[in-house]
Amino acid sequence: MPAQCAVCRRWPARSLCDSCVARFAQPVPRCATCALPVAPGVIRCGACRREPPPLDGCIAAVTWGFPWSAAIASYKFAGQPGWAAAWATLLRSAPWAEPALEAADCVVPMPLSAQRLRERGFNQALEIARRLAPTKTDAGLLLRIRHTAPQRTLDREGRLRNVRGAFAVEPSRTARVQGRHMLLVDDVMTSGASLHAAALALRQAGAARVSALVLARTGET
Repeated sequence: MPAQCAVCRRWPARSLCDSCVARFAQPVPRCATCALPVAPGVIRCGACRREPPPLDGCIAAVTWGFPWSAAIASYKFAGQPGWAAAWATLLRSAPWAEPALEAADCVVPMPLSAQRLRERGFNQALEIARRLAPTKTDAGLLLRIRHTAPQRTLDREGRLRNVRGAFAVEPSRTARVQGRHMLLVDDVMTSGASLHAAALALRQAGAARVSALVLARTGET
């Protein structure tokens, strides 16, 4: 069936037409471990040099803002899982995303609590991960062991407290983690608190390397 580009409204097109992706998803230099924009030639930002995060690497496809914020919000909060295929394609176009997927032993979508899953009807990170790497994605490996308040309502310190101890590796699956390279997948990274808490849980279970692949990165730290 004909489709309309969600950005320019051109018919017929995919959910995101090639022209809009070329215009609004141009790669920018990013810190290798937190994905914040940096000056050309800089590998890691000052904050990550002073206090290395629990992620060995982090890749973001786009910066949160027009036109991506509205489309991602619709996907996430308005029950539109059909967007997942377009987001996976956009993610694959990000520099170093394909090598990261190839190098990973396991692709781990960020889990939702049972309450949040009931509210949304689907896990937005899982839908993207399944389209990125269907044979490597393991939705039952990392668990969200307690419900937390929405991160967007909290400041940085509140976010860190909110997700501390919120994740754990499923006890019967630790052998799949030990000595392996795990790749976390999520839709939006803000402060990184949730991804860092998840990475720590994987490291405590024996992961040798933990990286992350996110659709959008905000400018917040």
